[in-house]
This record gives sequence, structure tokens and C-alpha cells, in this order.
Amino acid sequence: MDPVRNPYAPGAGQRPPELAGREREVRQFEVVLERVARGRPERSMVLTGLRGVGKTVLLNTFRSMAIQRLWGTGKIEARPDQSIRRPVAAALHMALRELAPRHRAPDRIEHVLGVLKAFAQADSDPPAGRSGRGARGGPRWQPGIEVPAVRGRADSGDLEIDLVELFVDAASIATDLGVGIALFIDEMQDIPADDISALCTACHELSQNGGPLIVVGAGLPHLPAVLSASKSYSERLFRYARIDRLSRSAADHALTAPAELEGVEFGPEALAALYEISDGYPFFVQAYGKVTWDHALHSPITAEDVAIAAPEAEEELAVGFFGSRYERATPAERDYMRAMAALGDDPVQTTEVATSLGRKPSSLSPARDSLIKKGLIYSAERGTIAFTVPHFGRFLRRRPD
Repeated sequence: MDPVRNPYAPGAGQRPPELAGREREVRQFEVVLERVARGRPERSMVLTGLRGVGKTVLLNTFRSMAIQRLWGTGKIEARPDQSIRRPVAAALHMALRELAPRHRAPDRIEHVLGVLKAFAQADSDPPAGRSGRGARGGPRWQPGIEVPAVRGRADSGDLEIDLVELFVDAASIATDLGVGIALFIDEMQDIPADDISALCTACHELSQNGGPLIVVGAGLPHLPAVLSASKSYSERLFRYARIDRLSRSAADHALTAPAELEGVEFGPEALAALYEISDGYPFFVQAYGKVTWDHALHSPITAEDVAIAAPEAEEELAVGFFGSRYERATPAERDYMRAMAALGDDPVQTTEVATSLGRKPSSLSPARDSLIKKGLIYSAERGTIAFTVPHFGRFLRRRPD
């Protein structure tokens, strides 16, 4: 088989050649786009799931759909311990730049850009008597907006107040054009607690006044709990979509559809073998499919080709997908994860982990909390934990150490 013609794409956030098994979510978002553009009330949207199920791919697909409908869009990736003020400012600046050429009132665009600039600089305004310096004495941040900052709007320094005012003003530009603005947030569970509260408040305000601005987030399975802990009404504020592994038919289609475009077929036994080893997780489907293609001598691809290729694919995953995450953990955190893995692949009780290590649960809290912060495990329910990466337990059980 010609490796140059290999159609599979096991990259982080890289769109596969065939977006199989996500038709329901795509249809839901089409409805959201149409309703918001028509001024109908609609909730923002949140995608949740383990790593490798295609949340980022779906988020990017949604953004492309919004762009095709001439919406203004911007995207950020949340990071722990970093305020969303500047990333949101940059994302909305991009969205407004997309809308500006079609707006007939340049002064309106300039006013909102001035509000945006004031919002962006609100946490770095110079203290009294220190012109041109930020709040911590560093250079004042310049967001690259060529208009004067508008004072008295979205610049109080209180993110909850400022975000509401900024969203309302930005949404008014979209209203003028009969479209919407979509802010896409990846790794949403990493937004600091105070900022997630402010974001929920702003979305709530927009849902009440019908402003055509929506937030589309993606994060790990515990994201709904993070939002609920911030604002009790968040369960009614967002439309939640859990993204999981593919069904057998969808996984088969993800493999066969791009192969057919290259004149290549898969034997039924090969498809069955690929589904068994990938477990239907989209990233694994692409990873095993790519290596199998490169090892196959001719079409149709057989189960023997899969068996020959599988060890190489597993080695690549062990180094990149699994190994890179394992290396981020400290020795104490690795001990904690190995204890989890020894208990099986389902969510486990924190008390069980402590018992297996011969420790008190409270003494393991620092390691557990650090692993959660690093995105390696998550709290599935109160008192339980699970890996954020599918098959991570199996990977750890196979490691010699």
C-alpha cells in the first residue's frame, strides 16, 4: 500500500477524513445556529468526554459551520491558573474583525472595539502615578486594537461585570447583521473557578435578553460538575452533549469511507479486529488504521495485516499518547495511578486506592489533586476517580515498572 495515499489522521485535534458517528451533534448545532440567528432563545453548548473521543475535532467542525453562516467566531484553549480575560478579548477581537467589513456603521464597530480594548486592559491599568505600567509593574498589555479604549464600560476590573457588558455590546453588532457570534472554549474544565462563575453569569444574561452570542465549550467528563459548583443554574444554562466511543458501524465507516476513495477495501475480519483493539475510540481508530494501511501489501486489507501492524501502533501510542502523559507525573503520582490501574479500568473509590497503597486517604490528597489539575485523572463522582485517557490503565499494567 502506498503510504503517501494513507488517508488516516491520528493527530491531536486533527479532523479525520470521515467524521463518522457525530451526525446527531452536528444536526443539534445546526439548529442552534439557525435559532440564534433568528433571535430565538437558545442555550450555549458544552461537549464532554474522555481524551481521544474527538471533542476538539467536533469543536472545530462547529466553528467551520458558524463561519459558513457568516458568523463571527473566536476560539481559546483554557489553561489552569490563567484568567480568561485576555484570551476572551483576543477571541472576540477576531470575531468582530470577521463581522466589521459587512457592517454599515464603522463608528459602531469602533465603539465596541474600544470597549473590547478597555476590557482587555482592565486587569493591567497603571496604578496612580505610574503611567504606562501594568498593575504588577510590568509593561501594559496592548491588544492590537487601533482605537482608543472606551472608559466606563467593561473595565471595572470585576470580570463578572465586565464580561456581561462586553458580551452584550459584541452581540449587538451581530444583531445588526442578522447573524451571531460564537466563542469556542477548549479544555473548559481548566478555567479558574472565579472566571467560570463570571462566564456562566454572562451566558445567563445573554440567554435572558436574547443576544446572539453563544459559548461552545469542550472538556473532560467532570466539566458539568465544575459548572454546577460555580452556578447552580448552569445545568439549565447549557445544552450538554456527551461524546463517547463510536459504534461498530460508525467505526467501520470511519475506516472504509476514506479507503474507498483510494480504491482500497477492508475485509470484514479486518474491520472486526480493528474495532476490538481500538474499542471504538476515534483517535485509536485512526492510529491503528494508519499503521495497518502502511503494513498491508494489497487490497483488501486482512485481519493478518491488522495483527502484524498492531504492535507498531501500540508502541507509538505508548511513547506519544500514553507515555508523554505518564512522564508529566511525579513518582508519588505514578504510584497513585498504578494503584488505580491495578483496581481495573472502571472508576474506583479513592478509599480503595488508599487501601491498596497502605495509606490514609488524606495523605494521598496532594497526589490526587495534582493529577486532577494535570488532567490525568478526574473525579467521576464524589469519592471516585477515573483516568481521563481511555486504556491508560492497561498501558500502566503493561509497563515493567
